Amino acid sequence: MKSISISISVLAACGVLAALPASASETELKALREEVAQMKKLYEQRIDALEKKLSSAEQSVAAAPIAAAPASHTATGFNPEVSLILQGAMTATQRAPATWTMRGFVPPGAPDEIGPPRRRGFTLQESELVFSANVDPNFRGYMNLALAPDNTVAVEEAYFQTLGLGGGVTLKGGRFLSGIGYQNEQHPHSWDFADAPLAYTAFFGNRLTAEGLQAKWLAPTETYLELGLEAGRDDGFPGGNKNKGGSALGAAFARLGGDVGESNSWRAGLSYVATAPGARAYDGVDGTGLATTVTFAGKSRTAGANFVWKWAPNGNPKERNFKFQAEYFQRSEDGRLSCAERDTSGACGAAAGLTDSYRSHQSGYYAQGVWQFMPRWRVGYRHDRLDSGTTNLGPTLVAADLPQLAAWKPRRDTVMLDWSSSEFARLRFQVARDNSRGAGLADTQLWLQYIMSIGAHGAHKF
Repeated sequence: MKSISISISVLAACGVLAALPASASETELKALREEVAQMKKLYEQRIDALEKKLSSAEQSVAAAPIAAAPASHTATGFNPEVSLILQGAMTATQRAPATWTMRGFVPPGAPDEIGPPRRRGFTLQESELVFSANVDPNFRGYMNLALAPDNTVAVEEAYFQTLGLGGGVTLKGGRFLSGIGYQNEQHPHSWDFADAPLAYTAFFGNRLTAEGLQAKWLAPTETYLELGLEAGRDDGFPGGNKNKGGSALGAAFARLGGDVGESNSWRAGLSYVATAPGARAYDGVDGTGLATTVTFAGKSRTAGANFVWKWAPNGNPKERNFKFQAEYFQRSEDGRLSCAERDTSGACGAAAGLTDSYRSHQSGYYAQGVWQFMPRWRVGYRHDRLDSGTTNLGPTLVAADLPQLAAWKPRRDTVMLDWSSSEFARLRFQVARDNSRGAGLADTQLWLQYIMSIGAHGAHKF
């Protein structure tokens, strides 16, 4: 501040001196010196006063109680973030879609939740209503409500997630899509095809949902390395509603990835899921064509491997890009199978209430490639293949009692073409040749699908 006062005084003096004629007398110079001295003294007094006021204000602020600042939930201050995903399709199938099944595999869910839409023509698909926000600096909350075409609402995901826990550790608790595999954590609107791969349908009922706790650790290494564990319950397929304490479902996964030059990146992973269904049931028919309910209780173990490769020129996917992904799963089940009649004439080999041992070893994979050949346009191909393996029954039940479990290798080939007017709107045409039903029952399936996203929507995962 003192230097400022001196500078002001010097400038003032220079201005006055510049205004004097060159022939100024000694008296005039003396008067001028006195005037400059008075100006300097005045400015210094004013600056001292301002400094005292500033010091007093600073002391008042320091002594005042600090008010708690409201937690910031989002970058925009709007709480919560809301998004709505609208999906629908027009479908045409060669065979009646309501009779779709996968021969050799236990039906993995309600008929209207798996396979092609249960009716031809225009149909509304599952829509999603999403709420998410930071709870405080330590936690984030997320909820995804699935709005079904039959006007029912289901909680697909509802969980909290830690923020900044440190050490590369993240915890998630509640109901969430399991971290196993590659596609399992993706919601249907972000799939590259209109339906789930057959391997996901057969082994997880399209996707595995866990209800419990997930812990992930991201290694502090240049190469991407992530490890995860999950524990909880699994009321959906492949588990069942088993009322027990502790955990009825356990899962583990590992992911490794990196870049190759500027244009390529990759990720590989392994996963393992263990569950113990207590009463997993499906409705079917016996060898005589009579309606029956089949229930499984025992152990179910599924191991998987996945690989993804992405290419974009110089790392910029806007103009052109290509993605290859493949996953393989292998499942073993061991327990008891019960077959109960649902009519008076008898079922499951003309006898009611049969129970027997059951063992199976099944596998399946899919591989797909999607190429964006120009902005907004993509084309893709997917190949699905499953192997029902050998099902061991006996001695009470025999294969003829359970025709659904007869050996078969379902196969499907799918081609799609889609156009995105923006990152929020996509139209897709898809055609598939599906050989899941059994020998001589191949089905041609056509899709024309729309996907529209409204509101806040975060970036999709790798």
